[in-house]
Order: sequence, then structure tokens, then C-alpha cells
Amino acid sequence: MTGDNHISGGEQRDVIQAQSIGSVTFGAERAGAPQQRYLQDPDRWPVARNWDALAAGAHRARPGEDGSKLPPYVARDVDAELRERIQEAAEEGGLVLVVGDSTAGKTRAAFEAVRKRLPRYRVLAPPVGATLRPAPEALEGCAHLRCVVWLDDLEQYLGPEGLEPEVLAEFVRLRVPVVATMRLKPYETFSADTDDGTGEQRWASLSSRVLRTAEVVDMDRLWSAGELTRAGACEDVRIADAVAHHGTYGIAEYIAAGPVLLREWRRARRTGSGHARGAALVTAAVDLSRAGLRGPYSRGLLVEVHKRCLADAGGSVLRPESLDEAFAWAARVRLGVTSPLVPVTDGWWSAFDYLVDGTESAVPDWVRETALAHAADDDDHYAIATSAYRAGALHVAEAAVRPLAEDGDPAATFNLALLLNKDGRVEDAEALYRRAHDKGELDATNNLAHLLADTGRTEEAEALYRHAHTHGHLHGTFNLAVFLDENDRPEEAEAVYRHAHTKGHLAATNNLAILLKQSDRPEEAEALFRHAHTHGHLDATFNLAVLLDENDRVDEAEAVYRHAHDRGHPEATHNLVLLLDEFGHTRDAEAIRREAAPDDLPG
Repeated sequence: MTGDNHISGGEQRDVIQAQSIGSVTFGAERAGAPQQRYLQDPDRWPVARNWDALAAGAHRARPGEDGSKLPPYVARDVDAELRERIQEAAEEGGLVLVVGDSTAGKTRAAFEAVRKRLPRYRVLAPPVGATLRPAPEALEGCAHLRCVVWLDDLEQYLGPEGLEPEVLAEFVRLRVPVVATMRLKPYETFSADTDDGTGEQRWASLSSRVLRTAEVVDMDRLWSAGELTRAGACEDVRIADAVAHHGTYGIAEYIAAGPVLLREWRRARRTGSGHARGAALVTAAVDLSRAGLRGPYSRGLLVEVHKRCLADAGGSVLRPESLDEAFAWAARVRLGVTSPLVPVTDGWWSAFDYLVDGTESAVPDWVRETALAHAADDDDHYAIATSAYRAGALHVAEAAVRPLAEDGDPAATFNLALLLNKDGRVEDAEALYRRAHDKGELDATNNLAHLLADTGRTEEAEALYRHAHTHGHLHGTFNLAVFLDENDRPEEAEAVYRHAHTKGHLAATNNLAILLKQSDRPEEAEALFRHAHTHGHLDATFNLAVLLDENDRVDEAEAVYRHAHDRGHPEATHNLVLLLDEFGHTRDAEAIRREAAPDDLPG
């Protein structure tokens, strides 16, 4: 079998990638936030073995028969890995991050791991809103005291005066472990490289620099068979009830009453529910959060926003209750666990985060504009801009980031350039990229080089790529290699690809393998494809399958095509169907045809 008659692709190169930017940053103290002195007073930090899970941020469960607020801990499959990572961080320094959906059990698992492995450590758990930049003597004290930094919902601590790269580097230097949790959606927003396919425009946060250093432990929302077996052996009635009735939900999710509150909120939006105004108040808090405005929210703001939420849902036709009744309904605790609106301080509210994660509808532009009008500081502006950019609400993103750029913030200048470029205002974007580049913003250097290459100014583009590469900007290194590759300078490209590959850049590994394959070095190419495939690079998986297919290693090719097909690679689906047809596995091929999108299939 040869590639001439049916193999699709085989050179799934990664194109020039302009660097991720944009920021959601947290750390500035808000009105009423705990003062910095908490961070300077280790005697107030709890000892891990005496620490309370609710204080750590674990979701409350309904009271047990003995009055306990949390059920016994059921061992999770990730426990061994998580505890080993925390032990390593305690010995060498580093950030251990548990990522998963709301109420997946992240906080409880991390809490139990800290208590198990670091029982005598002091726990520095700064309150949200406090500045996370202890004085140097306090940092030294952290190391001397053997303390662990605990950051539940990490996204609230990232950015200026929070867990900046420099602050994390200090913790690492002093071998102070940092243990954190993060919901999956914020993690994907702040860490993902979201190249749009042209390589020119990507948006991530400055906090991605922190997240890239993290040892990430993923926690599934749904429990495995082993976890369910262990839960079934537990005598606690809450866990037994969850095992018996959780259905399509995770055990922790069921115990935390997330699905119950989500269903009740959705029902309350309907005509005749009797709680339409209460549902609108919850919608206001949920959408403000999704728009990027950090909570808690004042009663006045929720009242202001809910009016239009209610009107958009049907207004008086829904026969809404009074405002006091609405707040009472939204704040009533369900199952002894939590409420749709969670009180933070007197007159200030947040949405239950499960509702935020469980909502997929678009955030209206007017909510984003309202959020921006109530932004408290630069961090809110960055967060609102990031949310708006990812949703395609470019006018809101521009309005949020432009004042910061005009104040001289290099990252904001870069963000504004990115927005203008996406909006077709290329000359203005170029000027802003140059301004940010002149201030040392290497992301801007990288994007400026891409813009220049696109407009035929290749010599200046190459010089800028080399500048970014020389200064350690890994995407700039990769982009330089792609530039050389595309300009028929394969030997130079190979050297630069190898440099990026040794630094862990999987797209460089994939492209290097393609280059070697084209240079008739198939064995080395296969080894590199396998390396990138093993580390989750989907195009490399496809390219490995094509190489195997072209060399008549059919069984191996089929297995790798299936792997890529299962993960949504359309050309892998195309090739898999053709391979199965060619070797007489028509029933299997037909089953894939029925499930696949028409565009994924051979004509």
C-alpha cells in the first residue's frame, strides 16, 4: 500500500505561531480585604495536620448523622501521583496544580495530600484579595519554618502582586512548595496556546508563564470503577447515597449538590416558577463572573444587572416575585450544603462556581460592558479583556485594554496590537507591536516578526525572530525555524528546530521529524514522531501513522490512526476508513462513517 492512492497528508506541520498574550491578573487588595500583615505573621498560619478542609476551600456537604460537615475522604486514583509531586516540591520547590471541574474533589484531594505528606508544615493560605508578595525576610521565614503555600482557585492569585513568575521563582529557590487548585475552564483559558491556524494571533495570560512551570495533576469529574468501589465500601450515608444515585455525575459533584442547584436554577427561569427574579439575580452573578469581573458583587450591582436579565427572559410574563423574596430564594441553603448566591460579606455576593462552570450560553455584550464599567482595577480590565477576546467581543476587549496600553503597560500594548491586527487595523497594530518590542516585550517581538513576514519584509522579520530566539523566547525560536524551513534553508532550520525540541517544544519536534523524513532519515523521524505522539501532540500522532502506513506496517498504522481518530483528528479518520476498506474491514469502516462528520471522510 502506498501513500499515492489514498493517504491524506503526512506532513501536518505546525505553522508560525505568534506568542500568547493577554492577562488575567489578581492580587491588588480590595476594600475590606484582609491586610498584608497576615502574610507577615507565621504564628497565624495553621499547621497542616491540624488544618480544616473547609478552611482550605473544600465544598461543604450536607450534614452527616453525627453532625459532621464533610464525609470521610475516599481515596482517589490520583492520590499517589499527587502526593509524590507534593513531596518532590517540598524537597526541591515548585508548583503542584490540581486541575478539574467544579466539585470534582480537587481541593479535598490536595488538602489530604498536604496533610499526609507535610503534616508539620505551616500552611500559608493568603485570603483572596491580599497581596501575595511577602517581604524578603518573610520569604526567608517561610523556608525556615517549613511552610507550604496554599492557593485554592489559583486564578484568583495570578498576576501583579500575586503569584508572579518572580515570586514563584523565590519560593522555588527557598524550596517552599506551592500547592494549588484550578477549575478546568480557567486553566484552559489562562494556559492554552490558542493559535488560530494562521499563527499570527494567540491570546493567553501573563499567568501562563506561571502555569507552564506547574506540575499538573488532572482530576476527573466522573469517578473510576476503582473509586466507586472504594466509595461503596464507605459506611457514611452521604457517600452511600451518592454511589446509589449519582447517575451521570461524579460522587463529589453529587455530594456538593451541584447538579441539584443547577437544575433548580434552570427551572426557576421558566414561566410560573415563582422564582423568576431570583433566577435572574443568579444569572446576573454567573454572567458577571463569566465576563471576567471578579466577585463578590454588591447587592446594588446584582439588582442593576438582573433587571435586564429578567426582561430578556420574559419580564412580567414570568410573574416575578418581589426583590426581597428573590434574594431570600437565591440565598437559601439547599441540602445543608450551599446556595445559588453565596454570601461573602454583608451585602456582597458570589455565584456558586458550579453554576458558572455549568453554563454554556453566550455572555451578552451588555453584561461585558457593565462588568467593564464596574472594573475595580487593572486586573479586572485584563480579565474582562481576556474573556471578551475569547468570545469574539473585540470592541469590549479593546475598551478594556486600551487604557492600560495608554498608561504604558507593555503587555497591554501588545494585547491592543493583537486586537487591532485581528480587526484589520494592521498599521496601527504594527506601531503598537514596535512600541511593546522597544520595551522588551518578547511576545511583541515575535508577533511583529510574523506581521512583517506576512507583508514581505523578510529580512527585518528574520532579525526580529533571531532577537526573540537569542533572548530565550521559545516560540520565537520555533518561529525562526519555521521561517528558515519555509525559505528553503533546511540545514539552518534543522539546527533551530533541534534547539526548540531539546527545550520541550513539541511542535518543533513534529516539524523536525517531517524535515528528517523529507531528508530520507526515516528512522530518526519515526523516533521524533513517537516522542511527540507520546507527549500528546496530535499532528505528530497522525504523521507517525502515515509514516507507518507508507512503510506497510499496517497493524501499527491502524492502531495509531485510531488513537488520532478517537481524539478528533479528521484526516486520521479519513485515512483510517480508507485503510479499513482496503483490507476488507468494511463493517468497521462503515461504523466509523456513520459516526464521523461528512467532511472527515474520503470522497
